[in-house]
Amino acid sequence: VLLVLLLVSGAFGWNAASGPTPVPGGEPIYSFPPMAFLGIVIGFIAVIVAMRKPNLAKILGPVYALAYGFAVGAISKGYETFYDGIVVQAVLATASVFMVMLVLYRTRIIKVTDKFRRTVIIATFGVMALYLISFVISLFGTTLPFLDGSNMVMSIGFSLFVCGLAAANLALDFDFIERGIASGLPKNYEWVAGLGLVVTLVWLYLEILR
Repeated sequence: VLLVLLLVSGAFGWNAASGPTPVPGGEPIYSFPPMAFLGIVIGFIAVIVAMRKPNLAKILGPVYALAYGFAVGAISKGYETFYDGIVVQAVLATASVFMVMLVLYRTRIIKVTDKFRRTVIIATFGVMALYLISFVISLFGTTLPFLDGSNMVMSIGFSLFVCGLAAANLALDFDFIERGIASGLPKNYEWVAGLGLVVTLVWLYLEILR
């Protein structure tokens, strides 16, 4: 349900974005709809609240899917206007990673131990902190070379690392679902689990695009 809502909203975000607009003697201009920025903020808040208030996840999950889906659609249109066919490739790559991780988890080739869980969570918070630092310093006209693409080798290397980390988070999502069923968590936690999966998939997709 959340994925369907995300895709439907993404279609609206795609259509709301415009570009590229040719500029004589310069680079084409792509127009990112202002509403997409609002979608990012609303989606982020919805996830934070849902994780703290699981009983609200069945409401905030769809809110995230609709709000963030609009932004993802607009972002995807931006990449597609300059790199024809990249969105289909990114979607297929995301689906492939999901299926591979699910098989590896179900066959117990990948085992979610306490050490594995701690390592992935710490690394994820580290990357989130790095994103935040990058955003703050960008307000002062400074960028990090492995995030802005100025150093191609570092940028690709960092993206591959983050894609691997996002894939590892899928294993944590699967583990949360399995442990939740085994321990008899209340039914409304299925929305928490579903939201967690969608958030991870969106993160993985956007990083593959980047």
